[in-house]
Amino acid sequence: MFTLTQIQKVFVTEDLETAALSDINLHIEQGDFLAIMGPSGCGKSTLLNILGLLDRPTSGEYAFVGQPLHGLSEAKLTELRRHSLSFVFQSFNLIDELTVYENVELPLIYQGISANERQSRVSAMLQKVALAHRAGHRPQQLSGGQQQRVAIARALVSQPKLILADEPTGNLDSTNRHEVMALLQQLNKEGATIVMVTHSEEESRFANRVINMHDGKIVQQPLREVRYA
Repeated sequence: MFTLTQIQKVFVTEDLETAALSDINLHIEQGDFLAIMGPSGCGKSTLLNILGLLDRPTSGEYAFVGQPLHGLSEAKLTELRRHSLSFVFQSFNLIDELTVYENVELPLIYQGISANERQSRVSAMLQKVALAHRAGHRPQQLSGGQQQRVAIARALVSQPKLILADEPTGNLDSTNRHEVMALLQQLNKEGATIVMVTHSEEESRFANRVINMHDGKIVQQPLREVRYA
């Protein structure tokens, strides 16, 4: 699905060059649940930004569902990101003025989906994350775990090819962390492709593959048997 070959990312200031990524070779298959681990500053977020088409590598080649990306215009990357990728962040990024239903519906409005289709998809997604009974509530009326489940529903409702999760349980207590990770794992079992950045060894065990990063490089890429909670 997503292939990166000899990816380098260098940030340049007036008097300093910093290599954020070096010699990254990575292939993500459809149906993967990949966890990216490593200490702060190791390049995890930079890698996620490149996978999310939010940033471009300095050199190397990358392709998404067989389409080379390094020569695409910003407009083409934006279109591809809007229709094929979704993001889940630790801060939820819900809109307080909108209801749960309206937050989940929002990406479908941006895509120009009809009202009937939006209603069908949103209702189905809220059922999937067990929040149909909260459809009319505002985000601030929900627990942290429920807000993250809304964010996951919003990420999935547009039927993306790839979900990118950046520390998705970083703001949650242990009970809600496990609940959200179990949901992500279940969604992966149902066919969702997920790439997750995490500091947590415990949460990485929900993934079926883990890579470790250090100083901008992948230092090991072990395969690990899936553990279903």
